[in-house]
Amino acid sequence: MPDAAVIFEIPYIDPASAFAPLAGRAYSILLESADSQGPQGRYSYIAADPFRVLTCSSYPWRVAVDGRVREGNPFDILAEDMRRFAWKPETPVPFSGGAVGFFSYELGGVLEKLPVPKTTPLPLDMAIGLYDVVAAFDHRVRKAWIIAREERRAVWLKGVLGNCEVSARSYPRVFWRAESRRNQHEGRVAAAIEAIRAGDIYQANVTQRFHAPLPEKAAPFDIYLNLRERSPAPFAAFINGGNGLALISASPERFLKCDANGRVETRPIKGTRPRGKTLEEDRAHAEALKASAKDISENLMIVDLLRNDLARVCVPGSVEAPVLCGLETFASVHHLVSVVTGQLRETAGASDLLKACFPGGSITGAPKIRAMEIIHDLEPSARGPYCGAIAWLGFDGAMDSSIVIRTLVLNGGEVAAQAGGGIVADSDPAAEYEESLAKAAPLIATLGTL
Repeated sequence: MPDAAVIFEIPYIDPASAFAPLAGRAYSILLESADSQGPQGRYSYIAADPFRVLTCSSYPWRVAVDGRVREGNPFDILAEDMRRFAWKPETPVPFSGGAVGFFSYELGGVLEKLPVPKTTPLPLDMAIGLYDVVAAFDHRVRKAWIIAREERRAVWLKGVLGNCEVSARSYPRVFWRAESRRNQHEGRVAAAIEAIRAGDIYQANVTQRFHAPLPEKAAPFDIYLNLRERSPAPFAAFINGGNGLALISASPERFLKCDANGRVETRPIKGTRPRGKTLEEDRAHAEALKASAKDISENLMIVDLLRNDLARVCVPGSVEAPVLCGLETFASVHHLVSVVTGQLRETAGASDLLKACFPGGSITGAPKIRAMEIIHDLEPSARGPYCGAIAWLGFDGAMDSSIVIRTLVLNGGEVAAQAGGGIVADSDPAAEYEESLAKAAPLIATLGTL
């Protein structure tokens, strides 16, 4: 493959508008910094028409490459393909082609000895496309490009992108049902607290799921536009997985990022307060979060876990935490966010980084393996894409990814949302239940009421 890229500069428009004509195509993906005003919201990408597709069925895991089953670890098989198609052109954006898709939470069982997953919400635990052409948007300089290996592919994508403004459409509202009653969720939180007090773990992330029938005549991309309007996020994503499967994400949380030179960053979120109804109330909530010993402790535990995870693949002594418990504000909540950085060893790549840290410590607990065992015992079903990762991995070795939270999962005629939080020794079950509702509120409101 040539190292030079074909680059067409195109008019800078709303990425969702450009993506709209592609939204109905299987394996069309929009990775959008919908909250483009924030420091993490500089770039958006459109990927469509992959030349190769890798999927992994839900347990027992089987990897298929373009429909042909292959034996092996899905992370390793993906790494093999990334090496096969390696490409390092000079382009104006971090991502100019590579692998894009999702990894489910349960894929942690491929990497560690964990209990057999319970019934999963989806037939796939991984769906990844390899893309040799992308559209890229730089919100800081307000420029956009199509980047491809071959001119014919760049011409094709330029010809199918949209150029008209899009907006959310109305559709019939639905009534959500909770998978568990309030007392059941609070009981699971109490059980996690007992495990912590017994010295079994330090923290566990306990969540609950909500279900609804997919509204008639509601196109998945219309639902994405509605959620985007209610809850813009720096790591928003729309993934059309084909066969009635779609992920609609408004994630605020970066999982792992590394550049082509191996510089690594992760940004764990722990600590949440809802936005206030008035300016004074909003400030009070933010100040209360910054002063909360419980939330700070929760955050620092996960920082320690991630420092250890990164140390497995980073140069000794390079792992640092330049930001601890910084306040970041989003459309519906305030969060405490820390930053952990490192430098990959020369022998390690993006797939090795994923394997070392997957799933993210902020949505498991600590110690990670024991926390995941307890989560398995407490939660009634497998998480699926929720708490997994949405990622792009560049052919040049770079990567960026989000934790799949604040996400709607569409499968056939059903839609699911899930939310929870980190439980520590002084957690209050009633407060944790309310926090999970605050996190799920924009998702629920996108389609109806609880």
